[in-house]
Amino acid sequence: MVMVIREQLENTLKASRLMNLVSGQTINRVLSELAETAVRETGYILLENRKDLERMDPSDPKFDRLKLTEERIAGIAADIRNVAELPDPTGRVLMEKVMDNGLRISKITVPFGVIGVIYEARPNVTFDVFALCLKSGNACVLKGGSDAISSNTAITGIIKSVLRKYDVPEDMVALLPAGREETMEMLNARGYIDLIIPRGSQGLIDFVRSNASIPVIETGAGICHTYFDAAGDVVKGAEIVFNAKTRRPSVCNALDCLIVHKSRLEELPQLTSKLLHKEVIIYADEASYQVLKKSYPEELLHPATEESFGTEFLSLKMSVKTVGSLEEALGQIARYSSKHSEAIISEDTEAIGIFRKMVDAAAVYSNASTAFTDGGQFGLGAEIGISTQKLHARGPMALEELTSYKWIVEGAGQVRKA
Repeated sequence: MVMVIREQLENTLKASRLMNLVSGQTINRVLSELAETAVRETGYILLENRKDLERMDPSDPKFDRLKLTEERIAGIAADIRNVAELPDPTGRVLMEKVMDNGLRISKITVPFGVIGVIYEARPNVTFDVFALCLKSGNACVLKGGSDAISSNTAITGIIKSVLRKYDVPEDMVALLPAGREETMEMLNARGYIDLIIPRGSQGLIDFVRSNASIPVIETGAGICHTYFDAAGDVVKGAEIVFNAKTRRPSVCNALDCLIVHKSRLEELPQLTSKLLHKEVIIYADEASYQVLKKSYPEELLHPATEESFGTEFLSLKMSVKTVGSLEEALGQIARYSSKHSEAIISEDTEAIGIFRKMVDAAAVYSNASTAFTDGGQFGLGAEIGISTQKLHARGPMALEELTSYKWIVEGAGQVRKA
């Protein structure tokens, strides 16, 4: 099996070099054709996706991530078309100057080369990663989980059929088998893969970081807080909390912990009232529990434990923490945040300003839902993931973040003196 994987990686590496000769016009044609093909093959994709769904318990938080529908495939196709319309991120001149000795030096953007992505139960990622890698001139090695193997295999087959039609090297995309041995081979494929991006649970990210000998950009895990300040608007707050928690509870930008200033505890029932429509389970600290037990259904309300905080629920569950000050809220966030997305609800501009400066996260919100942390919503077209680290990329990683740069030096016979 190791030899088979190594052959795949060698073919992808060769394809990545050939990608430098593929025109931007051809890339856009491939993307447009793929969008049309995805819609046309919706029935086939859903059939294969159903095989994966039948192997997963519907109560599993990953079930919603795994599930594809006609609407979701149409959305994926729209995202692919959006990527095709974006400017080419490669070949941009970042800096250019002529030195005193006559050398002309330019700094230009170039593809990384081969990008490896490991992800769990999200077949849409197969489309997203391919589209972004192709547009940025990169090859990609994909490692989906066994829970989505039928969906990913079908999607990759469709992608390769479109690549062949336009004479683009089909090995520029490789889908590895779903086993653990293949994962370790991928994480240590130095010389074949330039960058690894894990997308999934904190457990997956920790595993990749601990075992990879290739540079890693951490994405995906989101332990997101929303702080309802002493000066918060309760009407705005109720809408924001409901949207952040229930829009797509299984994704990384969903709300996990609502922090409430103690002076506003009596309005907590109003803040959480809409959550009842979705039967959200709340784990409340002592102070908030005493308030909520008067109005929130007993079967949906539980006393919080230490494990209730710092947990990415990925489901219709959230915790509530009471604090006595903005400083205490900031301390709670600093202790438990995964540095993904954090929000404050307040009409106090000073409090908002302090929150923005003090919170260490990729995206910091005031009076808005954390559900907006998304490449498309940020006007980037699409994303390969949400980076929660600070080296190279932070926040939604779109086309610009999938490029590096190199120096071009033009001379006329200059030599450096001893």
